[in-house]
Amino acid sequence: MQIDWSQSALADLREIIDFIKERNHQAAIELQDSIENAVEHLVEHPYLYKKSLRRAGWRELVVHPNYIVFYRVAEKVDIMAVVHAREQFPKLR
Repeated sequence: MQIDWSQSALADLREIIDFIKERNHQAAIELQDSIENAVEHLVEHPYLYKKSLRRAGWRELVVHPNYIVFYRVAEKVDIMAVVHAREQFPKLR
């Protein structure tokens, strides 16, 4: 199965990493690595994580207590958003 990042999810990730990098460069690198590694595991186990109660048809991968990757599974795994857990979820596209 293939992973496909939406433009908005890539923008979310960049924004989060840039924000953290301003405060702690090493923490930003570690978080980005954690998110990318977790997403890569979806190739083998796309249905491992729970269905989202916030968005029908999406699933939630909690990478870190503060960061959630929202994705959907079809012919491929579509990464739809990366959000801080405290964000208001209507922001999701």
